[in-house]
Amino acid sequence: MVDEVRYSFVVPVYNEAEVLPLLLARLDTMLNQLDSAAEVIFVNDGSRDASLGILRLKAKEDHRYRILNLSRNFGHQVAITAGLDNASGEAVVVMDADLQDPPEVVFDMIDKWKSGWDVVSGKRTKRKNEGILKRLTAFAFYRILSKLTSVEIQEDVGDFRLLDRKVVNAFKLMREQDRFVRGMISWLGFKQTFVEYTRQGRAAGATKYPFAKMVRLAVDGVMGFSDMPLRVAIWFGGIISTLAFAYGFVVIVNWLFHSTMIEGWASTIVILSFLGGINLMTMGIVGLYVGRIYSQVKGRPLYLLEPLDDRLPLSTKSRSAGKPPVSVDATDH
Repeated sequence: MVDEVRYSFVVPVYNEAEVLPLLLARLDTMLNQLDSAAEVIFVNDGSRDASLGILRLKAKEDHRYRILNLSRNFGHQVAITAGLDNASGEAVVVMDADLQDPPEVVFDMIDKWKSGWDVVSGKRTKRKNEGILKRLTAFAFYRILSKLTSVEIQEDVGDFRLLDRKVVNAFKLMREQDRFVRGMISWLGFKQTFVEYTRQGRAAGATKYPFAKMVRLAVDGVMGFSDMPLRVAIWFGGIISTLAFAYGFVVIVNWLFHSTMIEGWASTIVILSFLGGINLMTMGIVGLYVGRIYSQVKGRPLYLLEPLDDRLPLSTKSRSAGKPPVSVDATDH
């Protein structure tokens, strides 16, 4: 069956028990309408609710569904990577489990793929049931990111996309620890286009990307594909050094032509504090880059897979306590 698969669907899952029944129904309808065999790879990213039990039931009933069970929560971007590592289709679609990205849009992506495009991304034209702050931050994020990064990253495009097999094979060669998948796909090149769609509100459950995680993703995007923060630190250092030199010149002139000098301890403290703050900020930026280097050179696998225990009841939650996971190096897939 694996050799006949033409389409693979990678769906990361983290505590999505409320929405999974709706998602599975929509996926069943979509799979039945495809022109070739397909598989759906659910990547359970350390869910603590009943998500894994629901997926196990579905996989037992329908051989088109597969499960990758990560040993803990490694994060959305790594879960996508695990799914791409194990997908076998000629065309691989990445989509979230919350139904904000309608599965039916896949048919438009497939049409574009058949006409010769290697990467077909979903571009959001509207966002339903999202607050003003969410829309404004998303709008600013994509515009600022496109200006700062060294590669062209499409605006209003998330991780919902179709990838040709050669793109997936190229992506699997990139094993950096701090991953920003949409930037990595843009960096690969190939022929890329998009289809427009309206992003829906969540069908059920709560968002798994609160503001803090969105900020972390933004930082990963900027630092993974741009040295602009370092350049900004250099500019700040140059400007402050110039101002400090000018002020020092004024002090010397004042000392030469005046017998007494006004005691300016307050201004001195202010200047020293300001320079100290700039210095700490610059060191922090450099430290973030050094930390990424440290994380990379340790050479740890991106994720670990825990085998599903068929002896457990299908309704059992994600894992039994104390059971050691089986290590799987992602580079071997």
